[in-house]
Amino acid sequence: MVGLGGRRHRRMWQFIGGVCLVLIVASATFTVRQLLHGGLKADEPAGLLALPVGVIGFVAAVLALRRPIEGNDAELARGWARTLARQIETSEGMVRRQLLGADTKRINLAYILSPSTDRAASAPAAGRTFDGTDTLPGVLDYYKSTRPRRLVITGAAGAGKTVLALELMLTLIENRAEDDPVPVRIPLGQWDTTQPLTTLLAERLTDAYDWPPKLAAGLVHQGMVLPVLDGLDEMDPLRDDETPDPDAPRARAVLEALNAYMNGGLDAGPLVLICRTAHYDALAPGPRLTDAAHVSIAPVDTEHAITYLRTRAGNSPRWQLLLDHLHAQPTGPLATVLSTPWRLCLTATVYYSTGDPAELLQHPTAVDLDQHLLARYIPASTAHAPKPLQYRPEDIHRWLHHLTLHLNGTATGIPSTDISLHSLWPLAGPISVRITDANLAALAVVATNSTLGISHLIPTVANLAIAFTFGAAAFLRASPTPGRLTRFRPRARLSAQLMVGLSVGLLACTAAFLAAYMAHLNANIVFVAGSETAAGSGGQAALTVGIGTGLTAALTAALTVRLTGEPTDVASPRVIIRDDIICGLAVGLAAGCTVAVPAALTFTFAHTSVSVLQLGLLAGLWAGLMVGVAYRMAAARRYGAFLLCSRGQLPFRLAVFLDWAVTAGLLRYSGPAYQFRHRELQQWLTQHPHP
Repeated sequence: MVGLGGRRHRRMWQFIGGVCLVLIVASATFTVRQLLHGGLKADEPAGLLALPVGVIGFVAAVLALRRPIEGNDAELARGWARTLARQIETSEGMVRRQLLGADTKRINLAYILSPSTDRAASAPAAGRTFDGTDTLPGVLDYYKSTRPRRLVITGAAGAGKTVLALELMLTLIENRAEDDPVPVRIPLGQWDTTQPLTTLLAERLTDAYDWPPKLAAGLVHQGMVLPVLDGLDEMDPLRDDETPDPDAPRARAVLEALNAYMNGGLDAGPLVLICRTAHYDALAPGPRLTDAAHVSIAPVDTEHAITYLRTRAGNSPRWQLLLDHLHAQPTGPLATVLSTPWRLCLTATVYYSTGDPAELLQHPTAVDLDQHLLARYIPASTAHAPKPLQYRPEDIHRWLHHLTLHLNGTATGIPSTDISLHSLWPLAGPISVRITDANLAALAVVATNSTLGISHLIPTVANLAIAFTFGAAAFLRASPTPGRLTRFRPRARLSAQLMVGLSVGLLACTAAFLAAYMAHLNANIVFVAGSETAAGSGGQAALTVGIGTGLTAALTAALTVRLTGEPTDVASPRVIIRDDIICGLAVGLAAGCTVAVPAALTFTFAHTSVSVLQLGLLAGLWAGLMVGVAYRMAAARRYGAFLLCSRGQLPFRLAVFLDWAVTAGLLRYSGPAYQFRHRELQQWLTQHPHP
């Protein structure tokens, strides 16, 4: 290996770093000794010059050693993929349990290969979710038999498309070899189709699974990510008659990008695409996904439906009349309507402990049955869920309906399926939230001034002007689509952080020392005859200021070198807001110390008055905290302003309520966001603002 990251060159840079470190220690020891005994003489510049030379060499060695070993990218990617697989298995396993209604009973869905006018992949004629046979393979064997491995899963609303995809993902991870890609599920609604699919994959790893951007891009580049793209039918709005739009410009842009997605050479890139049958069929006049097997989920047969309901009901006599009706009329209207996993789960939940399931005999149509079940779903789901804050079903209904306005794009004009805490603020009225945010930023300035005790050192007019400036900046900086947030990431590799911090600190120390010492030389303090005491004092001042500045910069760099980088743990909605607060305070405090400590040391050796010294120290801390509170914590402030402006429409402890709604089966986690458990529930709540 001839690159900078080769093993031989890494040993060379290790040797250079060691030599430079010895040079730094020796020159620093010599310089300190001379300064403490009267200062450097004019014929002793080597001791002073050796310090910056050693520092520069040491920093160069550190930077070289931080580079990964070249020629080993594939091996590194395999190790990263193992970590990603564990993350996916944990997070998607939780989503599957939520979709199953926190029940272990699964419906073994069947699916058949649909004929296609597009260039299709070779695949078996039919399959099932699990417990496959020679003629009906399980979903894992079915996918591995598909050539190329591109699969389109379609079905009716509530047919179990996402559950089937999750089953495939989890079995792929359970049986994956070292070189197999890791399946990652991605909501298509967030894709800016002007960007390539690889960019979407890397961003998903960064946003939802907290991978650093470089590592995420490396995993994608090495082909270690299998995209599972969910929600092609959610890319474009329906027409006025509630039917899919055949033009569907965003969906067609997605298909065009997927058809161009290659795996290395000329092979079509492996992927899984999920879409409702009606929407996918509406795209048929034009090209759809090529080199793919298109499977359609079959309705649940009546025998399996009866078995599922009987298992969930626990042989309660209340269910007998309904089960007898389904058994007697296996192809009747009610049996046909109850042939999707979603409606079966709805039925089992609504009548789990109370009510007469025979009421369904009066609702044989799909629309009528959905209205009947969904109207009772929230009270039934929350009846047995623990409610530490005593939520009432009517309040839950009203709060969830209000959140659907955000997903429909009522406030932002951008439809979405994700409820992200830091993106909700336009729902309360953009102007109201901006004004409240500006007031919070101004109050933060006033509170910081009072806490640090510098209000009496600054005129009242200046205090008000500064508060107004920060408030105006907060008002103008607000955006409906904030960028990626910074995260607090306490890393296990603390030694690497300290090494970088030490390098930065040594550079800062050297620069500050040279600047201070040269200032004394220019002022003719050191080499003026008969000024031995002044020389020693000036040298000690330069040394102290340099060391103070360097240590402050070293600690600041060590604390913040990874503080505001991309996260590496699985993201959660509430933690993102917490991390924004921690990052703002930490970065502000570090920035304030970087300014305040050197200023205080300089004022000390200049024999400045105590008031000026205090002003310099507090001014530095004040400036840093203002950077953190009024600038870095924009997302947290915006979220707080949103809660204040949403009193009466949403609970003030919104994140606590949303986490509880997940445990109650109303919502589910989706990376750093929440989603409604099923799209049908979201649509029904949108249409019904009141219980």
